[in-house]
Amino acid sequence: MNALTQIGIDAGGTLIKIAYIDQGKLELVKFPTRQMAKAVDWLKQHFPQAEYCITGGKSEVLQKRLEQSVKQIVEFEATCKGVLRLLQDTENAPPEFVLTNVGTGTSIHIVKPEEHFRIGGTGVGGGTMLGLSKLLTGAGEFGEIVQEAPHGLREKVDLKVSHIYEGAVPPIPGDLTASNFGHIPHSPEELNPSDLLASVIGLVGETVTTVSVHAALQYGVSSVVYIGSSFIGNDLLKKVVVDYTILRGGTPILLDKGEYSGAIGALLSLGE
Repeated sequence: MNALTQIGIDAGGTLIKIAYIDQGKLELVKFPTRQMAKAVDWLKQHFPQAEYCITGGKSEVLQKRLEQSVKQIVEFEATCKGVLRLLQDTENAPPEFVLTNVGTGTSIHIVKPEEHFRIGGTGVGGGTMLGLSKLLTGAGEFGEIVQEAPHGLREKVDLKVSHIYEGAVPPIPGDLTASNFGHIPHSPEELNPSDLLASVIGLVGETVTTVSVHAALQYGVSSVVYIGSSFIGNDLLKKVVVDYTILRGGTPILLDKGEYSGAIGALLSLGE
């Protein structure tokens, strides 16, 4: 591979995402943050004379390992640039929206044509999913969790509105969760690990969606754009977020390759 001049990197708590242009095509690569040394070796081998722009919580650590000066950009500035770029390839892209970034934790922002700003977030995110899954089932690897969770039944673990209004017509949809983990049987050992994993993902998805839709209502927008490494290969989380956003009156958009938004934005900033 020829040495390329410009590389955008988002060095996060879980993943290091890399974006660059090769022969006119956007290329995207990721490494686990715990393998930062491997990522640095790969960068030095393939791009020995590159110009870097880095964002993310591990920016300083990565810069020291690269052993050269780099441009840095505030994480949300980079993420917003990347999201707007990715939305160009999306049909009916909204002019204004809530941006919800579900990484290790969850950060929530308002994006409008004339301004964009962070309004808050929640500590519930991918880290919650990993931690609770490990505590409850022993499954500590992301790939194992997203593979097993779709086989589980949340109604064995979560208390639904229909459970409370048994034999009656509830005043709100019966499929709504009345209490996450509120329906544990007297003998928890009866549960399959997949049931618990499905409910962990449900808890994370419903929490970030509720906060996002409330933010959308507060700021007068209807669309919520979801990005973040927690969605990688995680079809169950995607379904929970999409269904719950619609149920609560919002319009969900799950960006393909959204987890690379920060890296793409960092790359774009080098061309400005």
